[in-house]
Amino acid sequence: MSGAGCAAPGDGPLPQRLLAAATRLFAERGYDRTSVQEIVEAAGVTKGALYHYFGSKDDLLHEVYGRVLRLQQERLDAFASSRAPVAERLREAAADVVVTTIENLDDTKIFFRSMHHLGPERLAQVRAERRRYHERFRALVEEGQRTGVFTAAVPADLVVDYHFGSVHHLGAWYRAEGRLSAREVADHLAGLLMRALRP
Repeated sequence: MSGAGCAAPGDGPLPQRLLAAATRLFAERGYDRTSVQEIVEAAGVTKGALYHYFGSKDDLLHEVYGRVLRLQQERLDAFASSRAPVAERLREAAADVVVTTIENLDDTKIFFRSMHHLGPERLAQVRAERRRYHERFRALVEEGQRTGVFTAAVPADLVVDYHFGSVHHLGAWYRAEGRLSAREVADHLAGLLMRALRP
């Protein structure tokens, strides 16, 4: 399930193999207990090949999450810029981030469990990327509040934190073999969000 459908920069056999090997090892052993040597051996490449595509193990960890976040950002931008009513755009965006998180659950679990290992520069970059995503999502909430479609009684920041708190918690309980499909979970969480915003 790791990173299904997400392409890496320099998309091709070697980067994909390296990311697949790193994701599997980070999931099995943890980021801090996985060496660069183990990653290149698992991918069947040399250290030189790894450093050609990724400057460090930090870069690999960043890319594990970065490819998911790029996919989610592209999809959110598409929803946000469509001509559909704002309630429809927000509901679609709210459901989509749940589905794409579940479809890439290994990647997101690895990242949130290990992000404190990133260097300060990489960590700042990740936080800036996530902030851009949350700001675009919040702008949809604020648009609905300005136009009277959503209640303005709840601050938009709190609405965003409420929804993404649920999204970030998915890795703790969601199981592919469970009773609910990814889409059903997404519809339930998006429905909760929309009911909370009802005027």
